[in-house]
Amino acid sequence: MGYIDEVSKELYSYLPSLTKQDDFDEFWETSIREAKEVPLDPRRDRIDYPARHARVYEISYYGMDETRIHGWLIIPAFTQKEKYPCLIHYHGFNGSRGKPSEHMHWVMMGMAVLSVDCRDQGGRTGNNASYSHGYSVNVASKGVHNKWEYYYRYAYMDALKAIDFACAQEDIDASKIVIEGGSQGGALGTAVSALDDRPVLSMVDVPSNSNIVCRIEGNHGAFEAVAEYLKKHPEQTDLVMDNLSYFDTMNLADRITCRVLASVGLKDETCPPQMYFATYNRITSSKDIIIYPFNGHEGGGAGQTEIKLNYLQQHFPDWFEE
Repeated sequence: MGYIDEVSKELYSYLPSLTKQDDFDEFWETSIREAKEVPLDPRRDRIDYPARHARVYEISYYGMDETRIHGWLIIPAFTQKEKYPCLIHYHGFNGSRGKPSEHMHWVMMGMAVLSVDCRDQGGRTGNNASYSHGYSVNVASKGVHNKWEYYYRYAYMDALKAIDFACAQEDIDASKIVIEGGSQGGALGTAVSALDDRPVLSMVDVPSNSNIVCRIEGNHGAFEAVAEYLKKHPEQTDLVMDNLSYFDTMNLADRITCRVLASVGLKDETCPPQMYFATYNRITSSKDIIIYPFNGHEGGGAGQTEIKLNYLQQHFPDWFEE
């Protein structure tokens, strides 16, 4: 047994008790129905971009509550295809859709790329949702008092509607949807892969939102905000923990049917690897995980990107034939 196998072997048996509530499936069926009832109202405007091997579009669409979600759509311009496979990128906490140049390695594979903002974070996208209670520190605690108002209910549905946007584009092949993201983006990727059957591959790095109770208890990453909220409202502790269970990816994992490529860093204190394994160990579809024994929340960085590029070529070679 090699070093990585030895230091990670206990992770593969980590199965904390699920926290799923009795109305879990009904909650998500209702949420998806409400999100779908909001017209997408997609907009797509080409911008002048110096890299002539790609066509870059500023895009937007309505999220769950008519919050307009902003993003980029990038289409390869160096091949002549009617339709392209599409990678949908979700960003990390407090980030944004990024710059088009950050996504060009996927475009050079011959893929379209859709990169979208999370509402109320670091990008152009605001938030039309109303909340009946205050919050602490950051959006991870916004709406924790009410599962129907919780921030990630909106964020998960906005991310799902990004798939709707991609599939509505004439130059995207709706049968070739890939999900990709790290940290919060890994959580969104996991959630939409569980709640929607259109993705064929989900590539998630150092994923968040798994084993949320332990994240709160350890003040790990964004969920330290929930611990701060509960310091001020201890009488809501059981209510909050029950509400957050709907958004814990370990409770969603058994719904995933697409192939999954994940990665974790064993020194990660923001999204500790054990907590993600509470999700990974419950995924029953084809899956692989890369473990970085001395890396923290930065994960595998460019090396992991190379692995993902090779993984796409290995499992979907016909996508990239001329």
